[in-house]
Amino acid sequence: MTIFRCRIGVAAALAAVLVLSGAGRAAAVELSHEIRQMYAATNASPPTASQMMICYGFVCRLRAILHFGPGDRAAIRSMMAAGQGSPAAERKAVGEVVRWFDRRAGKMVGTARRVPRADFRNRDDDGNFDCFDTTRNTVSLLLVLREWKLLRHHTVGDPKFRGNILVGQTPHNTAVLIENKTRQSWVVDMWTTGYNKPPDVMTLDRWVTLD
Repeated sequence: MTIFRCRIGVAAALAAVLVLSGAGRAAAVELSHEIRQMYAATNASPPTASQMMICYGFVCRLRAILHFGPGDRAAIRSMMAAGQGSPAAERKAVGEVVRWFDRRAGKMVGTARRVPRADFRNRDDDGNFDCFDTTRNTVSLLLVLREWKLLRHHTVGDPKFRGNILVGQTPHNTAVLIENKTRQSWVVDMWTTGYNKPPDVMTLDRWVTLD
């Protein structure tokens, strides 16, 4: 199933090809078809080992580039080091890295005032993430962790979708980790929690039943 149903224009597709073919100074990261489609749908740039695009303002309408400096790298490596012992510990560490990103982005682009489950009804697009933004941002962050070889117990999965309007379930996307040993899928969902709060980390099987 296609997660992101936006129609991809010629310019967006060309931009994605240029990034994925290694155009520019930094080497592109390896992407699955589904993740490649996610970025191309809004002409957003995938991350590299040295930087990532921050999407905000709903459906990646506003963008900024986060360059990972020595202090950023040290902070992230320290958090991930605490999670080396087990898959559960690694998921907790990933949650702390997502919180770090939330604070970092808040200072950069003004999303420190963001609220959980933000959408057009909040009338504060510029200071919030919708679930398209949080999914792209979290996937990018997970790909950076993978590039830095900081994921020992998980791989980065394709984004997943839920939304059954027949039962009143709100359409929603999220980033996913796959546990190496069990192949269990775990969501990392920061859209449902507020600023500087731990993201929701739970099994995909449970997540798809919630609203």
